[in-house]
Amino acid sequence: MARFLVTGGAGFLGINLCRYLLARDHEVVSLDIADFDYPERDKIKEIRGDIRDRAAVDSALKDVDIVVHAAAALPLYSPEAIRTTDIDGTRNVIDAAQKQGVKRVVHISSTAVYGIPEHHPLREDDPRIGVGPYGEAKLAAEDICFESRERGFIIPVLRPKSFVGPERLGVFALLYDWATDGRGFPLLGDGGNRYQLLDVEDLCDAIYLCCTLADDAVNDTFNIGAAEFTTMGEDYQAVLDYAGYGKKVTPLPAEPAIWVLRTLEALNLSPLYKWVYETAAKDSFVSIERAEAKLGFAPKYSNKDALLRNYQWYLDNQNAIRNASGLSHRAPWSQGILRLAKQFF
Repeated sequence: MARFLVTGGAGFLGINLCRYLLARDHEVVSLDIADFDYPERDKIKEIRGDIRDRAAVDSALKDVDIVVHAAAALPLYSPEAIRTTDIDGTRNVIDAAQKQGVKRVVHISSTAVYGIPEHHPLREDDPRIGVGPYGEAKLAAEDICFESRERGFIIPVLRPKSFVGPERLGVFALLYDWATDGRGFPLLGDGGNRYQLLDVEDLCDAIYLCCTLADDAVNDTFNIGAAEFTTMGEDYQAVLDYAGYGKKVTPLPAEPAIWVLRTLEALNLSPLYKWVYETAAKDSFVSIERAEAKLGFAPKYSNKDALLRNYQWYLDNQNAIRNASGLSHRAPWSQGILRLAKQFF
Protein backbone atom coordinates (compact mmCIF):
# COMPACT_ATOMS: atom_id res chain seq x y z
CA MET A 1 0.00 0.00 0.00
CA ALA A 2 1.43 3.34 -1.08
CA ARG A 3 0.70 6.85 0.08
CA PHE A 4 -0.35 9.15 -2.77
CA LEU A 5 -0.55 12.92 -2.93
CA VAL A 6 -3.08 14.18 -5.49
CA THR A 7 -2.68 17.88 -6.20
CA GLY A 8 -6.02 19.29 -7.29
CA GLY A 9 -7.69 16.45 -5.38
CA ALA A 10 -10.98 18.32 -5.08
CA GLY A 11 -11.28 18.79 -8.84
CA PHE A 12 -12.96 16.62 -11.44
CA LEU A 13 -9.97 14.41 -12.17
CA GLY A 14 -8.90 14.65 -8.53
CA ILE A 15 -12.04 13.15 -7.01
CA ASN A 16 -12.21 10.37 -9.59
CA LEU A 17 -8.56 9.52 -8.96
CA CYS A 18 -8.98 9.66 -5.17
CA ARG A 19 -11.86 7.18 -5.43
CA TYR A 20 -9.83 4.99 -7.76
CA LEU A 21 -6.89 4.87 -5.32
CA LEU A 22 -9.09 4.30 -2.27
CA ALA A 23 -10.71 1.35 -4.02
CA ARG A 24 -7.21 -0.17 -4.27
CA ASP A 25 -6.52 0.36 -0.55
CA HIS A 26 -4.01 3.19 -0.90
CA GLU A 27 -3.64 6.13 1.44
CA VAL A 28 -4.60 9.41 -0.22
CA VAL A 29 -3.67 13.01 0.54
CA SER A 30 -5.46 15.81 -1.34
CA LEU A 31 -3.90 19.25 -1.74
CA ASP A 32 -6.31 21.80 -3.20
CA ILE A 33 -7.42 25.38 -2.64
CA ALA A 34 -11.02 24.15 -2.88
CA ASP A 35 -12.94 22.28 -0.22
CA PHE A 36 -12.99 18.48 -0.61
CA ASP A 37 -16.77 18.30 -0.35
CA TYR A 38 -17.35 14.63 -1.15
CA PRO A 39 -18.60 11.62 0.86
CA GLU A 40 -15.02 10.28 0.83
CA ARG A 41 -13.80 13.21 2.90
CA ASP A 42 -13.25 11.10 6.02
CA LYS A 43 -11.28 8.50 4.08
CA ILE A 44 -8.51 10.82 2.90
CA LYS A 45 -6.22 13.41 4.40
CA GLU A 46 -7.29 16.83 3.18
CA ILE A 47 -4.89 19.76 3.06
CA ARG A 48 -6.35 23.07 1.97
CA GLY A 49 -3.56 24.93 0.27
CA ASP A 50 -2.20 26.42 -2.92
CA ILE A 51 0.54 24.72 -4.95
CA ARG A 52 2.09 28.18 -5.28
CA ASP A 53 2.66 28.10 -1.50
CA ARG A 54 5.83 26.10 -0.93
CA ALA A 55 5.07 25.58 2.76
CA ALA A 56 1.70 23.99 1.90
CA VAL A 57 3.36 21.74 -0.68
CA ASP A 58 6.07 20.66 1.77
CA SER A 59 3.44 19.84 4.38
CA ALA A 60 1.33 17.81 1.95
CA LEU A 61 4.36 15.77 0.83
CA LYS A 62 5.16 14.38 4.27
CA ASP A 63 5.62 10.58 4.04
CA VAL A 64 4.27 10.53 0.47
CA ASP A 65 5.50 7.83 -1.95
CA ILE A 66 4.00 9.03 -5.23
CA VAL A 67 2.59 12.36 -6.44
CA VAL A 68 -0.03 12.80 -9.14
CA HIS A 69 0.17 16.45 -10.11
CA ALA A 70 -3.25 17.31 -11.51
CA ALA A 71 -3.72 20.82 -10.11
CA ALA A 72 -3.92 23.56 -12.73
CA ALA A 73 -5.53 26.91 -13.44
CA LEU A 74 -7.84 26.28 -16.38
CA PRO A 75 -8.25 28.47 -19.48
CA LEU A 76 -11.03 30.68 -18.06
CA TYR A 77 -8.70 31.91 -15.29
CA SER A 78 -6.70 35.10 -15.70
CA PRO A 79 -3.37 34.86 -17.56
CA GLU A 80 -1.55 35.70 -14.32
CA ALA A 81 -3.32 32.94 -12.37
CA ILE A 82 -2.58 30.47 -15.16
CA ARG A 83 1.10 31.40 -15.31
CA THR A 84 1.75 31.33 -11.58
CA THR A 85 -0.27 28.16 -10.92
CA ASP A 86 0.61 26.04 -13.92
CA ILE A 87 4.28 27.03 -14.15
CA ASP A 88 5.42 28.23 -10.72
CA GLY A 89 3.16 25.75 -8.94
CA THR A 90 4.49 22.85 -11.01
CA ARG A 91 8.06 23.88 -10.23
CA ASN A 92 7.17 23.97 -6.52
CA VAL A 93 5.66 20.49 -6.56
CA ILE A 94 8.50 18.83 -8.48
CA ASP A 95 11.29 20.55 -6.58
CA ALA A 96 9.73 19.73 -3.21
CA ALA A 97 9.06 16.13 -4.22
CA GLN A 98 12.66 15.59 -5.25
CA LYS A 99 14.00 17.09 -2.03
CA GLN A 100 11.69 14.94 0.10
CA GLY A 101 12.65 11.70 -1.64
CA VAL A 102 9.36 11.00 -3.41
CA LYS A 103 9.71 8.03 -5.77
CA ARG A 104 8.04 9.63 -8.77
CA VAL A 105 5.70 12.40 -9.88
CA VAL A 106 3.08 11.76 -12.57
CA HIS A 107 2.44 15.07 -14.30
CA ILE A 108 -0.93 15.65 -15.98
CA SER A 109 -0.35 17.85 -19.00
CA SER A 110 -2.68 18.35 -21.98
CA THR A 111 -2.88 17.88 -25.73
CA ALA A 112 -3.26 21.66 -25.78
CA VAL A 113 0.55 21.72 -26.02
CA TYR A 114 0.17 20.72 -29.68
CA GLY A 115 -1.69 23.95 -30.46
CA ILE A 116 -3.85 23.86 -33.59
CA PRO A 117 -2.04 21.25 -35.69
CA GLU A 118 -2.37 20.53 -39.39
CA HIS A 119 -2.04 16.73 -39.31
CA HIS A 120 -3.39 13.75 -37.37
CA PRO A 121 -2.90 11.58 -35.49
CA LEU A 122 -0.61 13.57 -33.25
CA ARG A 123 2.37 11.76 -31.80
CA GLU A 124 4.39 12.58 -28.72
CA ASP A 125 7.37 13.81 -30.75
CA ASP A 126 5.35 16.27 -32.83
CA PRO A 127 6.10 19.98 -32.38
CA ARG A 128 4.58 21.72 -29.37
CA ILE A 129 2.95 25.08 -30.05
CA GLY A 130 1.02 26.42 -27.09
CA VAL A 131 -2.01 28.54 -28.01
CA GLY A 132 -3.02 31.21 -25.50
CA PRO A 133 -1.94 31.53 -21.87
CA TYR A 134 -3.12 28.03 -20.94
CA GLY A 135 -1.39 26.21 -23.80
CA GLU A 136 1.79 28.22 -23.28
CA ALA A 137 1.79 27.48 -19.55
CA LYS A 138 1.21 23.77 -20.08
CA LEU A 139 4.17 23.70 -22.46
CA ALA A 140 6.40 25.50 -19.94
CA ALA A 141 5.29 23.11 -17.18
CA GLU A 142 6.30 20.17 -19.34
CA ASP A 143 9.74 21.71 -19.81
CA ILE A 144 10.16 21.79 -16.03
CA CYS A 145 9.32 18.07 -15.96
CA PHE A 146 11.75 17.27 -18.77
CA GLU A 147 14.56 19.14 -17.03
CA SER A 148 13.93 17.13 -13.85
CA ARG A 149 13.85 13.90 -15.85
CA GLU A 150 17.24 14.72 -17.33
CA ARG A 151 18.58 15.04 -13.77
CA GLY A 152 17.45 11.47 -13.04
CA PHE A 153 13.98 11.98 -11.56
CA ILE A 154 11.18 9.59 -12.59
CA ILE A 155 8.43 11.81 -13.98
CA PRO A 156 5.91 10.40 -16.47
CA VAL A 157 4.07 13.11 -18.41
CA LEU A 158 0.54 12.36 -19.63
CA ARG A 159 -1.18 14.35 -22.36
CA PRO A 160 -4.86 13.41 -22.12
CA LYS A 161 -7.49 14.40 -24.60
CA SER A 162 -10.54 16.23 -23.19
CA PHE A 163 -11.87 13.80 -20.61
CA VAL A 164 -15.40 13.29 -19.36
CA GLY A 165 -17.18 11.16 -16.79
CA PRO A 166 -18.96 11.53 -13.44
CA GLU A 167 -18.51 15.03 -11.95
CA ARG A 168 -17.45 16.56 -15.31
CA LEU A 169 -19.28 19.69 -16.41
CA GLY A 170 -17.40 22.69 -17.77
CA VAL A 171 -17.95 23.17 -21.48
CA PHE A 172 -19.82 19.82 -21.75
CA ALA A 173 -22.58 21.23 -19.56
CA LEU A 174 -23.66 23.30 -22.59
CA LEU A 175 -24.44 20.15 -24.56
CA TYR A 176 -26.13 18.43 -21.61
CA ASP A 177 -28.23 21.47 -20.69
CA TRP A 178 -29.47 21.95 -24.24
CA ALA A 179 -30.19 18.23 -24.69
CA THR A 180 -32.11 18.04 -21.41
CA ASP A 181 -34.22 21.05 -22.38
CA GLY A 182 -35.20 19.36 -25.64
CA ARG A 183 -33.01 21.52 -27.86
CA GLY A 184 -30.75 20.66 -30.75
CA PHE A 185 -27.07 21.55 -30.56
CA PRO A 186 -24.97 23.66 -32.95
CA LEU A 187 -21.66 22.38 -34.25
CA LEU A 188 -19.00 24.47 -35.94
CA GLY A 189 -18.51 23.05 -39.42
CA ASP A 190 -20.32 20.06 -40.87
CA GLY A 191 -19.71 17.75 -37.89
CA GLY A 192 -17.70 15.35 -40.03
CA ASN A 193 -14.45 15.92 -38.18
CA ARG A 194 -13.09 13.26 -35.84
CA TYR A 195 -12.64 14.64 -32.31
CA GLN A 196 -11.25 12.15 -29.82
CA LEU A 197 -12.32 12.28 -26.17
CA LEU A 198 -11.41 10.18 -23.12
CA ASP A 199 -13.30 8.69 -20.20
CA VAL A 200 -11.90 9.74 -16.83
CA GLU A 201 -11.80 6.11 -15.66
CA ASP A 202 -9.51 5.24 -18.57
CA LEU A 203 -7.33 8.20 -17.62
CA CYS A 204 -7.17 6.91 -14.04
CA ASP A 205 -6.06 3.54 -15.42
CA ALA A 206 -3.25 5.24 -17.36
CA ILE A 207 -2.16 7.24 -14.32
CA TYR A 208 -2.11 4.14 -12.14
CA LEU A 209 0.00 2.27 -14.68
CA CYS A 210 2.48 5.15 -14.55
CA CYS A 211 2.50 4.89 -10.75
CA THR A 212 3.06 1.15 -10.54
CA LEU A 213 5.08 -0.09 -13.52
CA ALA A 214 8.89 -0.19 -13.73
CA ASP A 215 10.84 3.05 -14.04
CA ASP A 216 12.07 2.37 -17.58
CA ALA A 217 8.51 1.74 -18.81
CA VAL A 218 6.92 4.88 -17.38
CA ASN A 219 9.63 7.56 -17.52
CA ASP A 220 8.35 8.96 -20.79
CA THR A 221 5.63 11.15 -22.33
CA PHE A 222 2.30 9.58 -23.32
CA ASN A 223 -0.76 10.64 -25.28
CA ILE A 224 -3.92 9.28 -23.66
CA GLY A 225 -7.27 9.09 -25.45
CA ALA A 226 -10.14 6.84 -26.46
CA ALA A 227 -9.36 4.05 -28.90
CA GLU A 228 -12.85 4.21 -30.46
CA PHE A 229 -14.42 7.42 -31.73
CA THR A 230 -16.43 8.45 -34.76
CA THR A 231 -17.19 11.96 -36.00
CA MET A 232 -18.04 14.83 -33.71
CA GLY A 233 -21.52 14.98 -35.24
CA GLU A 234 -22.18 11.30 -34.56
CA ASP A 235 -20.79 11.37 -31.02
CA TYR A 236 -22.76 14.47 -29.98
CA GLN A 237 -25.89 13.18 -31.71
CA ALA A 238 -25.73 10.15 -29.41
CA VAL A 239 -26.40 12.48 -26.45
CA LEU A 240 -29.38 14.12 -28.19
CA ASP A 241 -30.75 10.68 -29.07
CA TYR A 242 -30.37 9.58 -25.45
CA ALA A 243 -32.30 12.68 -24.33
CA GLY A 244 -35.23 11.40 -26.36
CA TYR A 245 -36.64 14.57 -27.95
CA GLY A 246 -35.78 13.70 -31.55
CA LYS A 247 -33.48 16.72 -31.87
CA LYS A 248 -30.44 16.91 -34.13
CA VAL A 249 -27.04 18.53 -34.19
CA THR A 250 -27.05 21.59 -36.44
CA PRO A 251 -23.99 22.32 -38.58
CA LEU A 252 -22.93 25.97 -38.75
CA PRO A 253 -20.52 27.54 -41.27
CA ALA A 254 -17.25 27.43 -39.35
CA GLU A 255 -15.51 30.64 -40.40
CA PRO A 256 -18.39 33.10 -39.77
CA ALA A 257 -19.21 31.39 -36.48
CA ILE A 258 -15.59 31.55 -35.33
CA TRP A 259 -15.45 35.28 -36.04
CA VAL A 260 -18.60 35.76 -33.96
CA LEU A 261 -17.15 33.70 -31.10
CA ARG A 262 -13.90 35.68 -31.20
CA THR A 263 -15.90 38.86 -30.78
CA LEU A 264 -18.03 37.43 -27.98
CA GLU A 265 -14.93 36.19 -26.16
CA ALA A 266 -13.32 39.63 -26.42
CA LEU A 267 -16.47 41.15 -24.91
CA ASN A 268 -16.61 38.49 -22.15
CA LEU A 269 -20.02 37.35 -23.42
CA SER A 270 -19.13 33.72 -24.15
CA PRO A 271 -17.46 30.97 -22.07
CA LEU A 272 -15.75 29.50 -25.13
CA TYR A 273 -12.06 30.30 -25.49
CA LYS A 274 -9.82 30.22 -28.54
CA TRP A 275 -8.50 26.67 -28.29
CA VAL A 276 -12.07 25.33 -28.02
CA TYR A 277 -13.66 27.12 -30.96
CA GLU A 278 -10.58 27.14 -33.19
CA THR A 279 -10.31 23.33 -33.01
CA ALA A 280 -14.01 22.37 -32.77
CA ALA A 281 -14.48 22.06 -36.54
CA LYS A 282 -11.16 20.30 -37.17
CA ASP A 283 -9.93 16.77 -36.72
CA SER A 284 -8.38 16.36 -33.28
CA PHE A 285 -6.99 12.98 -32.31
CA VAL A 286 -3.77 11.53 -31.04
CA SER A 287 -1.94 8.26 -31.39
CA ILE A 288 -2.02 6.20 -28.18
CA GLU A 289 0.32 3.56 -29.55
CA ARG A 290 3.17 4.45 -27.20
CA ALA A 291 0.94 4.10 -24.13
CA GLU A 292 -0.47 0.84 -25.46
CA ALA A 293 3.01 -0.58 -26.12
CA LYS A 294 4.90 0.64 -23.04
CA LEU A 295 2.15 0.79 -20.43
CA GLY A 296 -0.30 -1.81 -21.66
CA PHE A 297 -2.93 0.95 -21.76
CA ALA A 298 -6.27 -0.41 -23.02
CA PRO A 299 -9.13 2.13 -22.85
CA LYS A 300 -12.52 0.60 -22.08
CA TYR A 301 -14.79 3.44 -23.21
CA SER A 302 -15.50 4.90 -26.64
CA ASN A 303 -16.36 8.58 -27.15
CA LYS A 304 -20.06 7.75 -27.10
CA ASP A 305 -19.71 5.61 -23.97
CA ALA A 306 -17.88 8.40 -22.15
CA LEU A 307 -20.34 11.12 -23.17
CA LEU A 308 -23.40 9.05 -22.24
CA ARG A 309 -21.91 7.93 -18.90
CA ASN A 310 -21.25 11.59 -18.09
CA TYR A 311 -24.70 12.66 -19.33
CA GLN A 312 -26.46 10.11 -17.13
CA TRP A 313 -24.54 11.49 -14.13
CA TYR A 314 -25.70 14.97 -15.18
CA LEU A 315 -29.32 13.80 -15.31
CA ASP A 316 -29.02 12.14 -11.91
CA ASN A 317 -27.65 15.33 -10.34
CA GLN A 318 -29.22 18.13 -12.38
CA ASN A 319 -31.24 19.60 -9.53
CA ALA A 320 -28.04 20.34 -7.66
CA ILE A 321 -26.00 21.67 -10.57
CA ARG A 322 -28.15 23.40 -13.18
CA ASN A 323 -28.19 26.78 -11.44
CA ALA A 324 -24.54 26.65 -10.45
CA SER A 325 -21.63 28.10 -12.38
CA GLY A 326 -17.90 28.40 -12.04
CA LEU A 327 -14.53 28.20 -13.80
CA SER A 328 -13.53 24.61 -13.07
CA HIS A 329 -14.38 21.37 -14.88
CA ARG A 330 -16.69 20.44 -11.98
CA ALA A 331 -18.95 23.45 -12.45
CA PRO A 332 -21.15 24.35 -15.43
CA TRP A 333 -19.60 27.29 -17.20
CA SER A 334 -21.83 30.34 -17.44
CA GLN A 335 -23.39 30.27 -20.90
CA GLY A 336 -23.45 34.02 -21.28
CA ILE A 337 -25.13 35.15 -24.47
CA LEU A 338 -25.18 31.54 -25.72
CA ARG A 339 -28.17 30.94 -23.44
CA LEU A 340 -30.18 33.21 -25.74
CA ALA A 341 -29.01 31.30 -28.79
CA LYS A 342 -30.46 28.10 -27.33
CA GLN A 343 -33.95 29.33 -28.14
CA PHE A 344 -33.25 28.97 -31.86
CA PHE A 345 -32.41 25.25 -31.71
